[in-house]
Amino acid sequence: MHPAVENVDVGRRVRTAREATGLSLRALARSLGISAASMSELETGKTRISVVRLGRIAEALGTSIERILDPEDVPPPVQSPEVGAGDWRHYEPLRLDPVLDAAMVVFLRTGYHGSSVRDLAAESGLSVSGIYHYHASKQVMLQRILDLGMDDLLWRCQAAVAAGADPVERFCLLVETMALFHTHRREVGFLAASEMRSLDPSARAGMTTRRTAQQRLVDAEVAAGAASGRFGTRTPREASRAVVTMCKAIAEWYNPAGPLSPDDVAGRYVQFAMGLVQYSPQHG
Repeated sequence: MHPAVENVDVGRRVRTAREATGLSLRALARSLGISAASMSELETGKTRISVVRLGRIAEALGTSIERILDPEDVPPPVQSPEVGAGDWRHYEPLRLDPVLDAAMVVFLRTGYHGSSVRDLAAESGLSVSGIYHYHASKQVMLQRILDLGMDDLLWRCQAAVAAGADPVERFCLLVETMALFHTHRREVGFLAASEMRSLDPSARAGMTTRRTAQQRLVDAEVAAGAASGRFGTRTPREASRAVVTMCKAIAEWYNPAGPLSPDDVAGRYVQFAMGLVQYSPQHG
């Protein structure tokens, strides 16, 4: 077989195996210590995949080289949210594979460090070896859950910014987005707040970078509102961080069986946030 054809074929099978486990290209690249662009070149056949690297990919995906190269033997695909698609105010249930679903339950119940792979196996109804067929380790499971949550929050925040006509409206829409996310996705939000410290250093650094990007969306609108005189705060940076922290904390107390709906919470938190930035109606 021609080397270029062979590279494309192997790369395609790597991509198929990765997508079947629900791992993003960026997350796999991070676990391998390479850039997302380099990972993309491997999957498209532009760069040759050595046997050593293929072994590392297989390990990261919780499978074997033989299974990657055998197109008839890959795990069933994960049903993950269609990130970036649809109405940013609309939430479908977070659809995870059986192992990630069990991991979410166990991590919330006993904490990441208090749980074991045997606990996850018992919760999912699978054997320990069956768990590893889906995911390489407990650490990878935590990374994938938090990656899915951060992807979901980021696209919704970006869509909210695009829907606003001016800094005040964009700020209000961002607060609404964050409040809705931390009610509808309270489990993921709680894990992100409580277990981010449990991520491996490289994964934690990647998550920190993405959280900073999300924070800066809010920073930009508060700064613009303050510069225009529509927000009276003299400390826009600190006010912006207070707003984001306040919204994240919703996941710690919100109860869907309680008297407040997600929309109720979002409406109230927009009012709280406007107070924090000292919005003056006469200027708006």
